[in-house]
Amino acid sequence: MEIIKENCGLAGIFRHAQATEILYLSLFSLQHRGQEAAGILLGGENSTCFHGGSGLVSDVFSSSIIKSLKGNYGIGHVRYSTTGTSNPRNIQPFSIEYKGKTLAVAHNGNLTNSRILRKKLERHGSIFQTTMDSEIILHLFVRSNGTDIKEKMAKTLNQLKGAFSLLIFTENSIIAARDPNGFRPLCIGTLNKKSYVVASETCAFDLIGAEYLRDVEPGEMIIFSDRGMDCYKWAEGQKKSHCIFEFIYFARPDSYIFTKSVYLVRKSLGYNLAKECDFTGDIVMPVPDSGSIAALGFSQKKKIPFEFGVIRNHYIGRTFIQPVQQMRDSGVRIKLNPVKSVVQGKNLILIEDSIVRGTTCRNRIRSLRAAGARRVMLGISCPPIVAPCYFGIDFPSKEELIANKKKVEEIKQFLDLDALHYLSLHGLLDAMPLPPDEFCTACFTGKYPVKPDYAFNKYQWEKKNCCDF
Repeated sequence: MEIIKENCGLAGIFRHAQATEILYLSLFSLQHRGQEAAGILLGGENSTCFHGGSGLVSDVFSSSIIKSLKGNYGIGHVRYSTTGTSNPRNIQPFSIEYKGKTLAVAHNGNLTNSRILRKKLERHGSIFQTTMDSEIILHLFVRSNGTDIKEKMAKTLNQLKGAFSLLIFTENSIIAARDPNGFRPLCIGTLNKKSYVVASETCAFDLIGAEYLRDVEPGEMIIFSDRGMDCYKWAEGQKKSHCIFEFIYFARPDSYIFTKSVYLVRKSLGYNLAKECDFTGDIVMPVPDSGSIAALGFSQKKKIPFEFGVIRNHYIGRTFIQPVQQMRDSGVRIKLNPVKSVVQGKNLILIEDSIVRGTTCRNRIRSLRAAGARRVMLGISCPPIVAPCYFGIDFPSKEELIANKKKVEEIKQFLDLDALHYLSLHGLLDAMPLPPDEFCTACFTGKYPVKPDYAFNKYQWEKKNCCDF
C-alpha cells in the first residue's frame, strides 16, 4: 500500500534513575508511529533538558547524547506532521517557559477546532512559535483560571475537539489524558512496581520490561506525581470512537491497543476476507509487512499455502517521504522485490491491508507480472477508503482517494488485476474484539463522530494557509 502517515507515538516515565534510557527504548519501539522526528524532554533536580531532531530515533539520539540528558522523569515523542509543516520548530515535546517553570506537551492526534481556537487566542494576544495544533493546548492551559493543576487541565481539555492523546510535562508531574471518544490509544504500566510508564502501545512496555496496568480511559486525566497516580474523569457520556485503522494497519502486531491483541484482530480480518471472497489460487502472499498476518489468516481459512513472494528491503525509507510522485514510485520498486522462483507461473492471491491512491499498488502488480505471475488476485482486509480523516491519519484529500472516484471493477482494471475483493464493513466489524459502535469508521462511510470545524486537510493547509491558522 501507499504508506499512510499516522499521527505520532508517545512515551512517558515518572521517577526512575534511568529515565533517559527508558524513554529512548520506548520511542524506538514506537518508531512505526512516526519516522519524521523524535524528541525527549527530561526533568529533575529543578532543571530540565531537551534533545530532538529530524529522522529516526536511532539517528537523533547517539550514545553520547543519551548520557548527557539528565533527569528522572520525562516525556518523549515520535512524529509525523498531520498538522503543521515539517519544520524543526515543530518537533515535540513542545515546551514553553511559564512563571519560571517548564511546561511541555506531546500530542498524538488532530484537533478539529484548532483553526477557531488559534484565531481566538491570537485575538487575545497569544503569539505562536509553531504551526502545530499541539501548541494551542499549552496556550489554553496557561490562560485557564483553575485553582489547581487538575482544574486547569480539565478546563483546557473541555475546549478541545477531535482526537488527542496527550502527555503534559510540569515542574513536578506528568499528566496523561485522552479525548472523550478515545480515538487514539494510550496505556499505563509500571516498572518494578515503583515507577509509572505511559506509551501509545504496549510493545514499548515489552522492550523496557514494564508491566501493563490498563489504558487511560476516554475522557480521563491521570496525574503522576510523588503522591502516586491520581485519576480523574474530566468528560463523561461521550460515545467511544476508537480508530479502527489502529487494528488494521498502524499498531504493531505484538501490541495490545484498546486492551485487545492487534495480532489476533489482523488474523481475524484475513479469516473473514477468506470467508467473503471466492478466490482460488496456488499460493497466498502478503504485502510485507502490514499484510502478513491477515494473509496468514486467509491462508489458514482457505487451506492454500502461504508464501513470501515479495521481499522487503528494510533499509529503504518510507515511500511517502519522497516529495514527488515519480520519486515515490521509484522508491516502491526499490523497497519491495518479487521472488521470481516463488511467483513464476503461479496464480497469486495477494493480501494487502488497504489501497489509498492506487499508484503504488499498480506498480506492485506490474512487478509481479513481470516476474512471471500467471494470474494476480488481490484481497484487501478493509473496505474501500472513500473519505479523508480529520483525527490524525494523513489520508489525502477526497479527490486523491481512488475508491472515492472509481468503483471496485474500475479499480480492478486500473490496477491490472484478475480479481479484486475488499472486505465488507460487516466483515471488518465482525473481526473487531469490541462492539461495532465503539469504532470510528468515517474513512469507509463518511460519517464522522466529531464534525470538523474546518474541511481542509494537511495538503491544502500547507499550500493555502501556512501562515494563517
